[in-house]
Amino acid sequence: MNAHAEFLRATTLDADLSEAVKSDYKSARLTDRERAMLDFAVKLTENAFKIQPEDHEVLRQHGFDDQGILQITLIASWFNYINRVADALGVGRE
Repeated sequence: MNAHAEFLRATTLDADLSEAVKSDYKSARLTDRERAMLDFAVKLTENAFKIQPEDHEVLRQHGFDDQGILQITLIASWFNYINRVADALGVGRE
């Protein structure tokens, strides 16, 4: 989580936003579109098997097309994968 927060801080140059998203993205000052994207990524991370067409529709209502939905899915899935590999190999543990 720290690496992701640091990437957000470096990209946006907004340390307050980065800390707020890291602490609780639901209370951070995000657009409804950004929050919908993160809600989807969290659901995918915690219960991918529960993703339904209605979840895609919520994203569409926030301006994401099929390509955007695919990109969100692939990026979140890749991070889930690589984090699990790192955890299993003990990467980053001291």
